[in-house]
Amino acid sequence: MPYFMDSFGNATRIDYGTGHEAAFLVFLLCLYKIGFFKEPSDDKAVVLRLFARYLKLVRKLQVVYRMEPAGTRGVHALDDFQFAPFIFGSSQLIGNPQRLIPDCYLRTQLVELYKSHNLFFEAIQYINETKSGPFHEHSNQLYNVSGVQTWEKINSGMFKMYEGEVLKKFPVVQHFLFGNLFPIKSAETMPIPGPKPPIASRLELFAKR
Repeated sequence: MPYFMDSFGNATRIDYGTGHEAAFLVFLLCLYKIGFFKEPSDDKAVVLRLFARYLKLVRKLQVVYRMEPAGTRGVHALDDFQFAPFIFGSSQLIGNPQRLIPDCYLRTQLVELYKSHNLFFEAIQYINETKSGPFHEHSNQLYNVSGVQTWEKINSGMFKMYEGEVLKKFPVVQHFLFGNLFPIKSAETMPIPGPKPPIASRLELFAKR
């Protein structure tokens, strides 16, 4: 319950950030650990239905209540509010039949076309709707990411960036509560590169680090 209640922003500061998003991811992890969700059979639905609905809700809260970004670094951050859609969305785009290359998300017409099919493009569309000015000025990190050659490299880089910019930042993790479902453990050695494990296993591994 504490993870779920912390997933929608801070009611006192009226702000929202990647720490609140991370709380929702931990909430999903707990549901996996108690057997409510099964991996890998539920993985796609958890991301493309449940997490996608969560994104729509928190974005509405951000707009209606004019929520401030929590702990933002401005143009030096990947995004003011979210991070996970770029991880999941870049994974969706690996080997995509439309042959969309990374710099496609700089083209507003393509973003409009594919926003309902991909979390990455949907996140870009939200930025385009809520920010003004040149994209390279208000979203410099994402603009730089568009220069990466493949979605595989972007996806791998997103996981590393998430670990460094969210999970290893004390201002973010200081709010986590730890217990039987989400315990504090020593860092584990990263697995040998190979087939990606189910999403719940990846989230748990990165959380432990």
